[in-house]
Amino acid sequence: MNELRLSKRLETVANYIPKNSILADIGSDHAYLPCFASLRGSIKKGIAGEITEGPLQSAKEQVAKSGLSEMIDVRKGDGLEVIEPNEVTCITIAGMGGTLIRSILEKGKAKLTGVERLILQPNIGAHRIREWLLDNGWELTAEEILEEDGKIYEILVSDKGNPKTPYDSIEAGVLLGPFLMKEKNEVFIKKWINELNHWEKIISQLEHAEKTEENNKRKEELIHNSNIVREVLK
Repeated sequence: MNELRLSKRLETVANYIPKNSILADIGSDHAYLPCFASLRGSIKKGIAGEITEGPLQSAKEQVAKSGLSEMIDVRKGDGLEVIEPNEVTCITIAGMGGTLIRSILEKGKAKLTGVERLILQPNIGAHRIREWLLDNGWELTAEEILEEDGKIYEILVSDKGNPKTPYDSIEAGVLLGPFLMKEKNEVFIKKWINELNHWEKIISQLEHAEKTEENNKRKEELIHNSNIVREVLK
């Protein structure tokens, strides 16, 4: 992977960046994504945000090597600290857990003024992001699920709008993704069959575990979610 050729996961993220965007890529690592988007002519300007010194230096080197130092600004900071309100029109956050992405958005809410699109790629816990989008006036406009190197990834694209638009059922939609559960591609089916098997093991363990309030609640939640998933997979 480099600035000219991204992983399938990151290229799918890049495909959703609107033309002429001003992009902030949060947790940019080597800045491959903004470099790729810039070389492809998708963005007018880019910001690569990174909190850790090593990846920050890698990003700076990559931007310089690509001849993009005028186009892409590499900044050190935590989450959306690296941008100002009304500075960018599109934000990408890829390769983190859903809970972390959600907390970055929540902590940086004031910085989202002027942002038209969020492209989010959680490694796990996509439902946490869907909950946040629903609560904060962001409409899910597209989703993709794909497998790469034995791992399954979801990509969530969201624009300012009516959060409830894509949902027939909020509960099932938040858990599985309203677009993904309509499409039901092979990767989606594989992911949720694996999840069901995993949950069944946990339910069985909880049945033999100490009967605490927490264990009972967890068991009920897993049984409830399993029923939702089975209904969708039918």
